[in-house]
Amino acid sequence: MLNILTPFSDATIQSLRAGDHVLLSGVIYTGRDAAHKRMIELLDDKEPLPFDVRGQAIYYTGPCPAPPGRVIGAAGPTTSLRMDAYAPRLMQEGLLVMIGKGTRSESVIDAIQKYNGVYLSAVGGTGALMALCVERAEIIAFEDLGPEAVYKLIVCNMPLIVAIDCIGGNIFSAERG
Repeated sequence: MLNILTPFSDATIQSLRAGDHVLLSGVIYTGRDAAHKRMIELLDDKEPLPFDVRGQAIYYTGPCPAPPGRVIGAAGPTTSLRMDAYAPRLMQEGLLVMIGKGTRSESVIDAIQKYNGVYLSAVGGTGALMALCVERAEIIAFEDLGPEAVYKLIVCNMPLIVAIDCIGGNIFSAERG
């Protein structure tokens, strides 16, 4: 198990290989379909994004409301393919890490290699476990989207698997790079 911290450096990204198990700690941001669409619209309009994506990670989740005594409710991964239309553009802007579940399109796999990024996979059905890794949560953009708003999360020891690495290794492929 590798311990990795945000923000991500090129050296950290380059050291990760498909199939590695990691514990992620630090600041990550959330975003699903609606938030990604708005972020791309901001970029198209030459407006700043709600956070600096350079060296950062986006976790594809829509957290549930926090139950009493908790920082956040269940925060399980969303199917990543739904963000594939937006991911290459955000990677072009400097995003290095995406966290979700399931396979990615060829355009995202190409962008991961081109921009020296990585795709980390969270296991579906683990929303309650993932929520236990969140130490702090705050909405930073698009509050009107409810659970699909962009959150800034501080996480500690979030268990993830390197699904696609920066050199083409891919746990979803018969040829694992």
